[in-house]
Amino acid sequence: MRVTRRTMRRRFVILLLCLLLAVGGLIGRLAYIQMGQSSWLKARAESSWERNIPVEGTRGTIYDDKGRELVYTASAPTVIAVPAQVKDKPGTAQALAGILQMPVADVLKLLQKKSLTVYISPKGRRVTEQQATQIRNLDRSGIYISEAGKRAYPLGSLAAQVLGITGAQNQGLTGVEKQYDDILQGQRGYISFYAKANGERMPATGEHYQPPTDGQDLQLTIDAQIQQFVEREVERAVAEYNPDRVTAIVEDPKTGNILAMANYPSFDPTHWQDYPSTTYNQNLAIWQTFEPGSTFKVVTLSAALQEKKVSLADRFYDPGYYEVAGRKVKCWKAGGHGSESFLNVVENSCNPGFIALGERLGKETLFSYIKKFGFGSKTGIDLPGEGNGILFKLNRVGPLELATTAFGQGVSVTPIQQVMAMGAIANGGMLMQPHVVQAILDHDTGQVVQQVKPQEVRRVIDADTAKQVRDALESVVARGSGGSAYQPGYRVAGKTGTAQVVVNGRYDPSHYIVSFMGMAPADNPRLVAYIAIDHPRPRNGAAVFGGVIAAPIVGRILGDSLQYLGVPTSNQGIPKKPKPLDPVKVEVPNLVGMTIGDARRTAIQSSAQLNAEVMGTGKYVIWQSPPGGTLVEPNSKVRLYLGDNPPKAN
Repeated sequence: MRVTRRTMRRRFVILLLCLLLAVGGLIGRLAYIQMGQSSWLKARAESSWERNIPVEGTRGTIYDDKGRELVYTASAPTVIAVPAQVKDKPGTAQALAGILQMPVADVLKLLQKKSLTVYISPKGRRVTEQQATQIRNLDRSGIYISEAGKRAYPLGSLAAQVLGITGAQNQGLTGVEKQYDDILQGQRGYISFYAKANGERMPATGEHYQPPTDGQDLQLTIDAQIQQFVEREVERAVAEYNPDRVTAIVEDPKTGNILAMANYPSFDPTHWQDYPSTTYNQNLAIWQTFEPGSTFKVVTLSAALQEKKVSLADRFYDPGYYEVAGRKVKCWKAGGHGSESFLNVVENSCNPGFIALGERLGKETLFSYIKKFGFGSKTGIDLPGEGNGILFKLNRVGPLELATTAFGQGVSVTPIQQVMAMGAIANGGMLMQPHVVQAILDHDTGQVVQQVKPQEVRRVIDADTAKQVRDALESVVARGSGGSAYQPGYRVAGKTGTAQVVVNGRYDPSHYIVSFMGMAPADNPRLVAYIAIDHPRPRNGAAVFGGVIAAPIVGRILGDSLQYLGVPTSNQGIPKKPKPLDPVKVEVPNLVGMTIGDARRTAIQSSAQLNAEVMGTGKYVIWQSPPGGTLVEPNSKVRLYLGDNPPKAN
């Protein structure tokens, strides 16, 4: 095909137009990028250059129910380094180490990290103001001071396991601190600057400070004064009985407010790292489960009265045992209580009487009430780590399981479940949900942001039944096994508990959990109080019973707390049964080291006229309980523990 001049001209024009269009497109694209996308591109570039150093907000304060500070955040400077910006690493490490009292090699190792930012830890976290000033005066490149909060406890270890602890990143780890972490923590701020890819600061650029948002405050239901009463009594119990563990709770039964909650072992939250993790991680009052023993009898009694299966005036004969499925379940009192009313059954904490009530109810009815009272499921308290407890499955409940459940053996419960069940009896039959926080407050103004209202779970018994149970429990304190809890002027009602502990599948005859739960005033309870003491060891070898060890402790807690709250005294309650004259006491002889034959003869022929009970095998007595020199009533029992060889003299 012949190409003419005209054709070539046309092709040149087309090519020129294409080039012009291409150039125009490029110019348009460039204009669009420079003008239309400049903001977006600038933001992308700045975000790739921007480096942030976090700044913690002030964690919210925690108050008691009267507005007293339990925990607050004290500002504490923290040293942060940007390794790429530190020009003289050895010199900077030397300078920082001297101020922070850290090994130079440790500081240098941190400064040589490839990370964008590093905390000079551990000594660079929460330094003193004097140290912070010295570090600022160094004027070293790449070294920054950030404000971090340090939790302070003006009342020391008070309510430590309720309050909980915080970690290095200002996060709640346990207790209220963990449960309400999102509310207490607030939002972080930051110090921002521009840096190159290797972390070096870009020249001629400044810093931007975004202030953090402080967390909100919490007002608890805990009353610091009542908490102090409770912790005083826990410390006293530890000193007197050397137990493994102790738990105590005080509740307002009308609202479900927990006014005090204490445990042993406890810890100092300022130095929580110095304690075993089980101590600060486990709040025994809501976590620990164990067989309750006789305190559980209030559920059986409530169910029997509600179902009209018994009247407190009905009679019952206790021969010292109750035969169930071919087995004799013994009463705690040898020989039994004989003929007694069911009110006496409650006063005496008579196991055979409660077995009879369990049989009258039947397993379906009894277990329905147990579940209504909240056992076998969490109470929903606003603390982490709550336990469920353990109940028999109904299809596995036979006559013997029904019998033992009726008097509190074979089931497993938590202390908080028992307190809330007692609270339902105290307030007229309504099971409440427990809680330890009553309000969320604005950190700056102190105004209430959110009020936590009392939560009713369900009605378990009617008001008339609740009154009958309260009257019976007041009689327990005035005339029965709970007499040591009696407080003149305050009508205390309550129930004792003494439960053996299962060890390796068998009940350990030397390991008991003794407990008492009470309420006062009995006619219109303001408080419910509970204590459980795991494995008390009386120094004088005295008997281990809830009425002897735990009841007086709850009595003192209730008496002091009611007086503090300004509750008026009254003389309208059941009068205290006068104590019988103390019998003449005799001294237990020292039988350790004797052969079993000599020991038996000595026990019988001594002025004590003791009844010897032999434990174990062997020829010689290696230990005895109670020990020699103890004063006891005539005809008391002494346990003799045997071994093959006589004990060595100390």
